[in-house]
Amino acid sequence: MPAGGGLLCGASGLGLLLAATATGSWLQRRVPGGSASIGLWRVCGGGHCGPHPGTPVVWEATRVLMLLSVLMATAGLAMGLCAAVSSAWRVRVRAAGATLLLAGLLALLGLGLYTAGTPSLLGPARAAWRFSWSYILGWVAAALISSAGLFHLCAARKDPSPESSEEVGA
Repeated sequence: MPAGGGLLCGASGLGLLLAATATGSWLQRRVPGGSASIGLWRVCGGGHCGPHPGTPVVWEATRVLMLLSVLMATAGLAMGLCAAVSSAWRVRVRAAGATLLLAGLLALLGLGLYTAGTPSLLGPARAAWRFSWSYILGWVAAALISSAGLFHLCAARKDPSPESSEEVGA
C-alpha cells in the first residue's frame, strides 16, 4: 500500500485530535487541595466540574475549528482508505491528501487562536495557569494530520504505475 505511512499518520493524528478536543485539560493550575483545569467544554476545580459559565468567543471559535478539523480528518482518512482498494488511485489519494492538509490547517488555526486569545481572558491570574496535556495533544495531532496529507500528496505524485492513471474507466 503506497500511502500506508500517510494512513498510519492520519489515524494516529485523528485519535489524538479527538482526545484533545474531547478532554478538559487545556489549561491547568495548582490550587489549595488539588488543581483546577479548563477545557473547551467544561471547567473543573475543587472536585466539581461543569460547563463554562460564560464561554468567550475565542473559545467558541476554537471549538468550531477543532470540530471541523475532526470532521475533515475523518473524511480524509476515509478517502485514503478507499483509495487503497479502488481504481483511479492517484486522484483519490490526492483528494485525501488535500483534505488532510485542510484538517491540519483548521487544527492549527484553532490552536493558534486559543494560544493568542486565552492569556487576555485570564487577566492578572494568567501567570498561575499553564497550558496542559490536552492542548499539547492538539499540537501533536495537527502536525501528524498535516504530515499525513503531505505523505498522501507525495505518494500520488511518485506512483508511476499505469493502473493508477487519473482516467477512470479508460
